Amino acid sequence: MTRWQPDSSFYPSPRLAQKAPPETLAYVAMFDPDRQQPDGIAVVDLDPASPSYARIVGSVAMPNTGDELHHFGWNACSSCLCPNMPHPHVERRYLVVPGLRSSRIHILDTKPDPRNPTIVKVIEPEVLAERTGYTRPHTVHCGPDGIYVTALGNAEGKAPGGIFIMDHESFEPLGRWEVDRGPQQLAYDGWWHLGYDTLVTSEWGTPDTFENGLVPEILLGSRYGRRLHFWDLLKRKHLQAIDFGEEHQLVFELRPAHNPTKAYGFVNCVISLKDLSSSIWTWYREGDHWAVKKIITIPAEPANPDDLPDMLKGFGAVPPLVTDIDLTMDDRFLYVSCWGTGDLQQYDVSDPLNPRLTGKVRIGGIVSRATHPKAANGHLTGGPQMVEISRDGRRVYFTNSLYGPIDQQFYHRGFEGWMVKLNADLEGGISFDEDFFIEWPKGHRPHQVRLEGGDCSSDSYCYP
Repeated sequence: MTRWQPDSSFYPSPRLAQKAPPETLAYVAMFDPDRQQPDGIAVVDLDPASPSYARIVGSVAMPNTGDELHHFGWNACSSCLCPNMPHPHVERRYLVVPGLRSSRIHILDTKPDPRNPTIVKVIEPEVLAERTGYTRPHTVHCGPDGIYVTALGNAEGKAPGGIFIMDHESFEPLGRWEVDRGPQQLAYDGWWHLGYDTLVTSEWGTPDTFENGLVPEILLGSRYGRRLHFWDLLKRKHLQAIDFGEEHQLVFELRPAHNPTKAYGFVNCVISLKDLSSSIWTWYREGDHWAVKKIITIPAEPANPDDLPDMLKGFGAVPPLVTDIDLTMDDRFLYVSCWGTGDLQQYDVSDPLNPRLTGKVRIGGIVSRATHPKAANGHLTGGPQMVEISRDGRRVYFTNSLYGPIDQQFYHRGFEGWMVKLNADLEGGISFDEDFFIEWPKGHRPHQVRLEGGDCSSDSYCYP
């Protein structure tokens, strides 16, 4: 599991990572929403010169059913080159793949045959709960001292959720990360500013409030997550909480600046109870504490109630439902997935407090059901959801499924999976790659995308 030289896909700085070779494969989590057949990881050919371009060329099935594969990640990345806790001889070779519903974690080896990963270890939910006190593993990030995994429930599936650590090489769960959690109870994403010894976490809810779909009473009662938490990364202690206010619900994806000298990042709020809008916020350092500012508001669009699911009929509008964001390696462009309306938006965030819209495409959407040039079906379901960007910023990939029960709540006319690719202009602007549309095999839906060799949401850097 170790090497004598650093992995060639590790780069000490984001500036150097932008010069990495183009990716040729993507690993995509796929799940069966009916939990009748195993979930899996699909391998997609991304090489335009390949005869199998834009096709699934390999896959591995999980040994059980009902995992609900969600967010997964690499065992190691460029953070292994950091001077405080270096592990330069670990390879970016293994995928750490948690089941959000089952609390089971799978370790996949991609090295012998990258198109056909193999399962080399399975951590059962009982082991995870006993060693860490957590269940429902959600997001995987490779750090300089281990693999960080956020979890949405404690051992009983209740609050508090939090973070646990896994060993880089043995993949054994080591234990709970937090020493002093302060007021933090709900969990979702977690990421950091290595240059400022700060970890940031966001909030969703406990498993009983989402595993069968969003609960309207909890949503309208403002009882889903609405806070950011800031932590001392080295002391593992809670420092500060910022409450976005009662109208803001589901504070989700964290995208800190890649440059370790920059003390800011971006987070999305999925919905406002006031007007069904979505918003993007910047967190930043202000004196001796952290502050936030709402920088983007994306409004709901008026709609015929006959075209809306039951949850939305009374509002007469389709919310944007921003469920994912991603930031280019140079910290210039932020991509925003509007899963409800079907938009994928590109913003220039060179000034992180004053963004500028520079590109937009529409595909799918609850009402619009916009199509793709290569799609056989003229009325696509789902919308831009999990988005991933190549290290050089020229290619953007995304899939359309959010979470099994929630897909059904909002896409009431049926749901078919797909994956697409955009071409991005380095000065701003995006367009569909008209040759890249994958109609996902029936029985599974696609979610998280990871790119061979790393991508814009895989790695952390200690050098500018």
